[in-house]
Amino acid sequence: MLALLKTIREAFANGVSKTLANWWSDFTLQTKLLAVATLVVSLVMSGLTFWAVNTIQQDARMNDTRFGRDLGLLLAANVAPLIADHNLTEVAQFSQRFYSSTSSVRYMLYADETGKIFFGIPFWEPEVENSLTIERRIQLPEDYTSDVEKPMVRQHMTPDGAVTDVFIPLIVDQKYQGVLAIGINPNQTAVISTNFTRDVTIAVFITIWVMVILAGVINALTITKPIKELLVGVKQIAAGNFKQRIDLPLGGELGEVILSFNEMAERLERYEEQNIEELTAEKAKLETLVSTIADGAVLIDNSMQVILVNPTARRIFGWEGVEVEGTNVLHNLPPAVQMEITRPLYEMAAGECESAEFRIHLNQPTKRTIRILLTTVLNLQRESIKGIAITVQDITREVELNEAKSQFISNVSHELRTPLFNIKSFIETLHEYGEDLSVEQRQDFLQTVNNETDRLTRLVNDVLDLSKLESGRSYNFGGVDLAQAIEQTLRTYQLNAKDKGIEIIQEVAPKLPLVVGNYDLLLQVLANLVGNSLKFTPTGGKVVIRAYQLNLQHNSSSGTLLSETLGDREHHQSSHVRVEISDTGIGIAPEDQQAIFDRFFRVENRVHTLEGTGLGLSIVRNIMERHHSKMHLVSEVGVGTTFWFDLAVFEEGAPKMIELTDATTQISTL
Repeated sequence: MLALLKTIREAFANGVSKTLANWWSDFTLQTKLLAVATLVVSLVMSGLTFWAVNTIQQDARMNDTRFGRDLGLLLAANVAPLIADHNLTEVAQFSQRFYSSTSSVRYMLYADETGKIFFGIPFWEPEVENSLTIERRIQLPEDYTSDVEKPMVRQHMTPDGAVTDVFIPLIVDQKYQGVLAIGINPNQTAVISTNFTRDVTIAVFITIWVMVILAGVINALTITKPIKELLVGVKQIAAGNFKQRIDLPLGGELGEVILSFNEMAERLERYEEQNIEELTAEKAKLETLVSTIADGAVLIDNSMQVILVNPTARRIFGWEGVEVEGTNVLHNLPPAVQMEITRPLYEMAAGECESAEFRIHLNQPTKRTIRILLTTVLNLQRESIKGIAITVQDITREVELNEAKSQFISNVSHELRTPLFNIKSFIETLHEYGEDLSVEQRQDFLQTVNNETDRLTRLVNDVLDLSKLESGRSYNFGGVDLAQAIEQTLRTYQLNAKDKGIEIIQEVAPKLPLVVGNYDLLLQVLANLVGNSLKFTPTGGKVVIRAYQLNLQHNSSSGTLLSETLGDREHHQSSHVRVEISDTGIGIAPEDQQAIFDRFFRVENRVHTLEGTGLGLSIVRNIMERHHSKMHLVSEVGVGTTFWFDLAVFEEGAPKMIELTDATTQISTL
C-alpha cells in the first residue's frame, strides 16, 4: 500500500512537473524575461522591507530594554528600604500605585534572597498558593548582584509581542535583600508599525504577483492567444490551406488584424479556386492538344520524372495500361532508347546542351523505326531549365517508303540501263561498221534494237501504269462483260501461245453476269496474268482461263479452288464471280509467293532464265485493290500455278460507281 501511494505521489509529482514545464515552455522569451524581472524586483522589495522591519524591531527592543532597566532601577530604589524594614504593606501599596499609573509594566515580582517569590502584581501570593499550590521561584545566576547599575535583561515572546524581563537586585546598606523582576510590555506603536509594515510588504508582494498573473492571463487571452492563432493561420496560409479562418471575438487593433486576416484568406481562397479552374481548363486543353497530335510526346522534369505522356507515346513505347507518370522515364523506356538518350538527358538537365536528335530502330514492343527529339523547357525568363520535352516520331513508313523509292529508282535505272545499253551498242556498231556488215547481220542488229526498244517501251508503260494506279487517279466503274474481256485477251495471246506450243483453254460459264469494274483495267489484269503464264510455261503445257459465279456454300477467300461443274455453278449462285488463270508452268517456290506481288520482284531473279520488268503482278494487285478485291494464288514448283480473284456482280439499275482515292480529286469531280 505504501509502495502504491509512493508510486502515485511520484507519478503526480512527475505529471505536475511536466505540466509546469509545458506551461513554462509555452511562454515567449519576452514573457519569461518579464516574469524573471518581476520575481527579482519583488524579492528585492520584500528583502528591503523585511530588513527595515527587522531594524525597527531591533530599535524597539533596544528602547524597551533601556526603558525597562531605568524603570526597574527607579522602582528598586524606592522599594528596597521598605523591604529592608519589612514594611511589605507599603511595598504592596506603592507597587500597586506604580503598576496602575503606567501601562508599560506587564508584571512585577518580588523574591527573597533564596529566589522565592513572595509578592507579585498582578499575581498575589495567597491566590498563587491557594489556586496553584505551586511554589514559584526565580532562578538567577550567582553573580547577578555584582553590577547593580546593569541589571540582567532578557526578552521572551508572547502573543502580544516581545516582553522585556528586567531583574534588579535589592541591596540596602550593601546587604542583599532579594530581587525585583519587572516585565515591560512591548511598544505598541512600534509593534503596530512593524506589523503594519510586514502586512503591507506581504500585501505588496502578493499584489505584485497577482497583477503579474492577471497580466499574464490577460496577455494570454487578449494578445498571446490571438497572436498564436494568427501564427498558426499564417503557417496554414503559407502551406496552401486558404480555408483557414480565425474566430476570436476581439476588438481594437487585434480585432482589425484578425478581420483583415480572414478577408485575406477568403480572397486567396477565391483566387486559388479561380486559378485551379483556369489551370484545370488549360491542362485539359493541353492534354487534349497533346493527345491529338500524331507524334508521341513525353514531358519530364529535371529529375527524370514523367509529368505528361500522350497516347501516341504510350503506343510506341508499349505503355498502355501502365502508370508511368511520377516514375523515372529511364526505367520504362525500351533498352535501345534508354541506351541512346540517357547521357544526353542528364547533360540537358545540367544545362550543357539544349536539344538533341536520334534515330533508333526498335525491336520491342513492335519492330519500328523512330526519331526522338529532345528539347529543354525553360522558364518565362529563359534563365533556368524546368524540364525536358521528348518528341517521338514513328518514321517506319517513311523509312520503308524511302527504301522502296531508292530500290524503285535503282531497279528502274537498272532495267532502263540494260535495253538502252543494248540499243546504243548495236546502233553504234551499225553506225561505224554498217558498210562492213552483211544484210543479214544488219537485219539481225536492227531486230535486236527493235526488241530492246519494245522491252524499254513495256518497262516505261508498266512504270506509268503503276504510277497512275498509285497517284489517286479516279476510274469509272460499271458493268463489265468478263467473257468479252477474256475473249479479247485470248485473241491477243493466241499466236504467242501457238508459237510456244502451249494450249490455251477457255472455261467461261454460260450466261455469266456482268461484274462491277473498269474494262480497261480488267483487260490489263488478264493480259498480265496470261502473259506471265505463257512466259513461265514450257512447250506442251496448258493455260486455262475460268470464269464462273460462286456457289453460296463456298467462301470467296477460302484459298481453295472450286471443283463444281459448270452445271452445278448455275445453282445457288452468289453476288460474286471468280476468275482463275491456271498454268502448268515452272511454279513458284513457297518462299517467293509472299513477295511475288512486290515491285520489280521477278522469279527469274531466282532461276535466271527469263526476262521481265517485275511490275506486272504489282500492277495486278493495285488494280484488284481498286476493285475492292484481292489476288490469290496456289502454286507448286514443277506442277503449275493458279491465280484467282473475285469480282462483285453488277446489278441492273444500280448507280454508276466512281473509284476515288484522293479527296481533292473527289471534290473536283463532284
